[in-house]
Amino acid sequence: MANPTVLSFLQVAAATEEVAPPLRVVQIEGLVILKIIKHCKEFSPALVTGQLLGLDVGSVLEVTNCFPFPIRDEEEEIEADGANYQLEMMRCLREVNVDNNTVGWYQSTLLGSFQTVELIETFMNYQENIKRCVCIIYDPSRSNQGVLALKALKLSDAFMDLYRNNNFSGEKLREKNLSWVDIFEEIPIKVSNSALVSAFMTELEADTPVTQCDYDRLQLSTNPFLERNVEFLIECMDDLSMEQQKFQFYYRNLSRQQAQQQTWLQKRRTENMARKAAGEEPLPEDDPTNPIFKPVPEPSRLDSYLITNQISNYCNQINGVAGQSFSRLYLTKALHEN
Repeated sequence: MANPTVLSFLQVAAATEEVAPPLRVVQIEGLVILKIIKHCKEFSPALVTGQLLGLDVGSVLEVTNCFPFPIRDEEEEIEADGANYQLEMMRCLREVNVDNNTVGWYQSTLLGSFQTVELIETFMNYQENIKRCVCIIYDPSRSNQGVLALKALKLSDAFMDLYRNNNFSGEKLREKNLSWVDIFEEIPIKVSNSALVSAFMTELEADTPVTQCDYDRLQLSTNPFLERNVEFLIECMDDLSMEQQKFQFYYRNLSRQQAQQQTWLQKRRTENMARKAAGEEPLPEDDPTNPIFKPVPEPSRLDSYLITNQISNYCNQINGVAGQSFSRLYLTKALHEN
């Protein structure tokens, strides 16, 4: 008789398929990054988006190709035309034997202002068909400072569970131990090139060790970038203040309702004591038909979480650029003195 504890190959394979390893790295080919940068810079400051194609291999998500989505001026039938365009592009890529598996999308942003409800909804739409997908965010304005502002994001599993239930009350957030920093997860990006491309790039390298990117890092004019960041930061602070006013209004209504309930309950208990003394049946202390027992709807905390994320992003950008500016100023001062 066979040992029942010995698993067959199919059972092991099924168990392995069910428990997929967590996503550790997004491996992007250099040509894909160049396509994303070219598309985003050509239409900057307008925001653009495109499709990412590749393979999901274990804990690595390989991005081997991409194509841009067209920008349409008309608002009619955009969704249907966009879906047909994607299917046609993927069919053409399949015919020329190119990877046509969707692994996510990319989009441009302005000064890192990408943490919106629209981004979360797009993630959830992709999640219905693709278990593991990422969004590549590219910021052309940040890249002008000599930094490759490219990041890969995904939604955390705990946040997706709450979003599916559409319950962002304070009690649920405390139960899940979810804070504003737990909405998005940034995945490390690894740039990959074939051996032929690496050899070709080595031949194209100039004899001088200084490149244009090095000169961009030494630009002393950072006022426009800092001013826009501060402007956006002020707008986010105003939005956060409005969200706090919503919660203050909610807690005031809740306190008023609780006071009304206590008053009504004391009145009902006094009335029941009189009815007992008269030998009558007491009335129930709960009255669902009474409007004061109708629960006050608690406002969602999702908007305040996203705004707080955005504020943190602007503060980090201002901190980083200001620190680099001081370093460049001290370097320039030392060069002038010499």
